Amino acid sequence: MSTRMDRRVAIAALLAPLLVPQRLWAEDYPVRPIKFVVPFPAGGPADLFARLLTNRLAADLGQPFVIENRAGVGGLAGVEAVVKSTPDGYTIGLSSSSALSIYPFMVSRMPFDWSKDLTLLTLVVRVPEVLVVLPSLHLSTLQELVDHARAHPHTISFGSAGTGSITHLAGELLKTEAKIDLVHVPYRGANPAVNDLLGGHIHMAVLDVPILLPHIRSGALKALAVTSRERSAALPDVLTTAEAGFKSVLSDNWYGLVAPAGLPASVASKLATATIAALRSAELKKQFAAQDAVTSPSSAEEFAAFVVTEQAKWGPIVAATGAKLE
Repeated sequence: MSTRMDRRVAIAALLAPLLVPQRLWAEDYPVRPIKFVVPFPAGGPADLFARLLTNRLAADLGQPFVIENRAGVGGLAGVEAVVKSTPDGYTIGLSSSSALSIYPFMVSRMPFDWSKDLTLLTLVVRVPEVLVVLPSLHLSTLQELVDHARAHPHTISFGSAGTGSITHLAGELLKTEAKIDLVHVPYRGANPAVNDLLGGHIHMAVLDVPILLPHIRSGALKALAVTSRERSAALPDVLTTAEAGFKSVLSDNWYGLVAPAGLPASVASKLATATIAALRSAELKKQFAAQDAVTSPSSAEEFAAFVVTEQAKWGPIVAATGAKLE
């Protein structure tokens, strides 16, 4: 009798966790490390923001975050990895604007539908971009770059964080508005593009201010224009593209926090609440501001509405430039 009873007790103990309501599991979440997918290489702006954010989240949630850099297809591969992960809160990640608001207009078939396959948690940060050139070109203004490109067609190359990224479309916008011929060179993220730019393998780039700022300040790169409606706080003497005479060349970048669809509501709420609190903290605001970036916490609904607005903006631009991702 005691042996049978012992077996029943053992079986009950094994089955008990399966009978615990999902709500109670969520209350304990997280109980182990959380994978945080960054869809660009280490060292770039997205990687920097992810590490600053997860350092704070690790302290607040009591579990470490493991950064996984999944670069490829201008940020699309990393977001797809999040989509395909188990919706338990232990794999989340960043998405750039490209994966959600640009690529749907550039490919014949998207690997996922963001409105069905992702849980949008909150916007994280908005980042101005700046157009830089090699000092060896001896150009002081954006108009001088345009004049040089017109006089020497197909000789100026510009790097981007990948085909279809905002950093790519910014160059395409300049080509279209200025009626110049530039050669696009796509990279697997901003960092390798900067490395080749510093090495003299390409001539210019439009990239996030944070990754270019040290090189602008050191004199290794020359800033010609900020592709935002307002001047950059970190580069107050650099004109906006509108001030330079090219008002349509606008390309602010942004990153948002996403998880796979099917994430339990209580887990999504806990992640979003912790992230929004971190982004509103004076410490993180200061750290992001030091990179000339602005923390941008939002509700999930606001994030979704923002993506729709961004699609309305970039869809016609993609069509006008003819940019495709094959």
